[in-house]
Amino acid sequence: MTSTNSRPEVGEDLRVFCGIDWAERHHDIALIGQDGGLIAKRRINDGPDGFDELTAMLTAAGDSVEDSIPVAIETPRGLLVAALRATARPVFAINPMAVARYRERHSFARAKSDHADAMTLANILRTDSHAHRKMPADTDLAQAIAVLARAAQDAIWRRTRATLELRSLLREYYPGFLTAFARAGGSGVTNLAGSDARHVLALAPSPAAGTRISVARIAAALRRGGRKRGAHIRAAAIAQALHAPQLRQPPLIEQAMSRQALALLTTLNAECDNAEQLGQASIEAFRSHPDHTIITSFPGLGELTGARILGELGDDRARFTDARAVKAYAGSAPVTRASGRNTVIMRRQVKNNRLAAVGFVWAFATMARTGPPKDHYDQRRAHGDRHAAALRHLFNRMIGQLHHCLQTRRSYDPVKAFPERAPQPQPSPA
Repeated sequence: MTSTNSRPEVGEDLRVFCGIDWAERHHDIALIGQDGGLIAKRRINDGPDGFDELTAMLTAAGDSVEDSIPVAIETPRGLLVAALRATARPVFAINPMAVARYRERHSFARAKSDHADAMTLANILRTDSHAHRKMPADTDLAQAIAVLARAAQDAIWRRTRATLELRSLLREYYPGFLTAFARAGGSGVTNLAGSDARHVLALAPSPAAGTRISVARIAAALRRGGRKRGAHIRAAAIAQALHAPQLRQPPLIEQAMSRQALALLTTLNAECDNAEQLGQASIEAFRSHPDHTIITSFPGLGELTGARILGELGDDRARFTDARAVKAYAGSAPVTRASGRNTVIMRRQVKNNRLAAVGFVWAFATMARTGPPKDHYDQRRAHGDRHAAALRHLFNRMIGQLHHCLQTRRSYDPVKAFPERAPQPQPSPA
């Protein structure tokens, strides 16, 4: 499908904008001029032939290496986006919700079509390109780190979900197992994702099997799980908890629940392996990046959390105009809502959730150590902030310092980071 308007040619002084409505099997292309008139439209397939058609359309509209036609699309991922970015042209990933709001500016009938959406995307660049940022020019290594770090984070989240599902099931028919692997201190929290619990549960998935299992079999399972020392002593304590009397479900129901527990255990084992392997892969890739030394110089940032930070921030130093933009992107900077006499300062809801999640871990690890960050956290708590707000405030400060260090290619310096808490030189006695 292709068509052009009655315009005979595209002048050299005419700015052209491209909008692509992305779909799984085909893409709708629309080229418009500076005055909003349609220059060309076409539907291409999702393959090399379709991409060749797209580049031919752009070339016919005046695209060149010196003056590339900007492209707006609703997704930052996919092969089409990767191919467009390989041509070094400016690509803008527009949020679909923003596209829907722009569509309502021209029509209230809620009519929608793929071609109209492509026109809307092109018009967004024509009228408000200054309000949108093109996709960052990150290196291939930074993008690979982002893929591995996000995959490892997803595996950890899935592991947590599988752990909670398994714990919920065990509470219904096998509370003695949770007691056997409860952490010391009386908190009642059981680490089912640990290798000890997973290997023993595979041998004794029901209270009936738990009462029959021997100390020797439990010790052998603990050794298979990686325990090097104290396996027999730990096995004796587990056996004592499993052999203790407890309330039981009817035999048939208990057997059915044990089958379900084994199925959940299979999922949990897979997610534990995925989290470990993907985490190690992201660490290895992160070690070869030039920003590794700077990021890991910050307190509380290890190689895994540092890989996640780099994966979300990227290594395009022109991506953020200043530290305030980084803080807003991370969700650590507050939002002010002022209307009339009312002014409310609240935490930011729209943010990069992955960066905010690793920021909470970073701030928590930094706060646990004695030093200026710990003093800053204590000061915020004394000021009246609750725990989460104080951690967010600490992360807000640390992410700004990280942005400065990455821009200036310097490592973390606690004296410069917290000058108000640096030890002051004592005057010499007269």
